[in-house]
Amino acid sequence: MQDFTEITGMVLKAEPIGEYDRRVVILTKEKGKISAFAKGARKQTSRLLAATNPFSFGSFRLYVGRTSYNLIEANISNYFEGLRNDFEGAYYGMYFLEVMDYYTRENNDDKEMLKLLYQSLRALMHEKLPNRLVRYIFEMKAMVLNGEFPGMPEWGNWDDSTIYTVQYIMTSSVEKLYTFSVTDKVLMQLKEIADDYRKRYLDKIFKSLEIVDNLF
Repeated sequence: MQDFTEITGMVLKAEPIGEYDRRVVILTKEKGKISAFAKGARKQTSRLLAATNPFSFGSFRLYVGRTSYNLIEANISNYFEGLRNDFEGAYYGMYFLEVMDYYTRENNDDKEMLKLLYQSLRALMHEKLPNRLVRYIFEMKAMVLNGEFPGMPEWGNWDDSTIYTVQYIMTSSVEKLYTFSVTDKVLMQLKEIADDYRKRYLDKIFKSLEIVDNLF
């Protein structure tokens, strides 16, 4: 008897395998981060061609093999096409995918991480929210969810609005994260905090972040 499972999640990355196949990494609500093989997904006639691209969010049907998952079907509810047509937003989004690939693990309870990723990508497509603000909120909240965020740094002469904003990011639900704007001064102070903590706690060089920092 074949063993199938249904999961909800987002494709973090995809890589070619052989001539026509793909290996995808999916952040899921049920199983944390998993890898799956999608046979024939690179063929132009494949039903999985679009579904196995990064940013694709929806439900996936998997065959559970002895050593791997195999992707059989996908029902994508959001491709985040707005990011695909936005050069700057796309690179910020790719950075978010990289961070989630770094932070999450198989069989972890990463539902909040998936929720943060989804809401952050939506925020990147919001015209009134600067991408930089979305980035700093995303970085800080990801550290909070991973249990690494130490709170307000003792160094620095922080504006009261900055202190309030950081406390809000720490304590608010993911759904309410992207509901405010800040002054240029507060934005710069958020950058200082996020940059310092990222360098201290995220022991990785993110390729997409290098592009973001050099281009925007």
